[in-house]
Amino acid sequence: MQATEIKGKIIKGIGGFYYVYVPHAGLYECKAKGVLRNKKEKPLVGDECMITVTDETGKIGNIVSLLPRKNMLIRPEVANVDQAMIIFALTKPEPNFNLLDRFLIHMESRGIPCIICFNKEDLLSEDKTGEIRGAYENSSHKICVVSVKKGTGIATVKKLLAGKTTTVAGPSGVGKSSLINAVLGSEKMQTGAISEKIDRGKHTTRHSELFYTEIADKPTYLFDTPGFSSLSVPSVQENSLASFYHEFDAYEPNCRFAGCAHIKEKECGVKDAVRDGKISRLRYENYLQLYEEEKNNRKY
Repeated sequence: MQATEIKGKIIKGIGGFYYVYVPHAGLYECKAKGVLRNKKEKPLVGDECMITVTDETGKIGNIVSLLPRKNMLIRPEVANVDQAMIIFALTKPEPNFNLLDRFLIHMESRGIPCIICFNKEDLLSEDKTGEIRGAYENSSHKICVVSVKKGTGIATVKKLLAGKTTTVAGPSGVGKSSLINAVLGSEKMQTGAISEKIDRGKHTTRHSELFYTEIADKPTYLFDTPGFSSLSVPSVQENSLASFYHEFDAYEPNCRFAGCAHIKEKECGVKDAVRDGKISRLRYENYLQLYEEEKNNRKY
């Protein structure tokens, strides 16, 4: 008799074990069947898969097949991401906007929409908060400003995450884990047994982890991505970098030359817009820095 296959999502993989969450059934500790190795298919966190259960009491099973991926990221190594949320503190630590821009370009180049979330609103003046938010207002990315400490803005974040699989990233000290906890709320109790099962013994190495919850009755997944301090801008030549700065779009028709780089050209609509305060100088200076970096990279 052939074993019944059930569909689940891999929420963590470590030490040859894959932890597959099946909504309304729980978490199964699985090994990948040899057929996957023969096909050279490596299961990733975020993969949807079919499993067979070998021990229902102990929640043990085998992954027998992977379903087609919508997309795949290398860093972090995850699959089937609907969107990314990058969390920065407005202060303490001071935000590194160059790193933020790198992340936005990194994700957009892979067709993954981004949410910019600024935390610690309670520590900064309203004017300064508005200035930082305004710098990214026309970047085409969704923006939310929150204070996890005071609980403000969390409802907005939940609406943006509901029914999606979101990879969440941010530098150390910005309150990423606290925000994830605030979003999961009491629902994180569902992950208590998961954490205990994954973290015991040999399963303690730090890896990307996927949390399941329900927001507005919609299945919702969050990747807790390990913190990062640097990020390259892959496969983006300097002459196409401007396409990731969407606030330039409205002013490029005013450039005298087609393919204007917006650097040293004398008649440039983008530079005029920066001068007139229509484009954020902060964003433009980040663009200049990344342009020079990509230009120098091509020399070597």
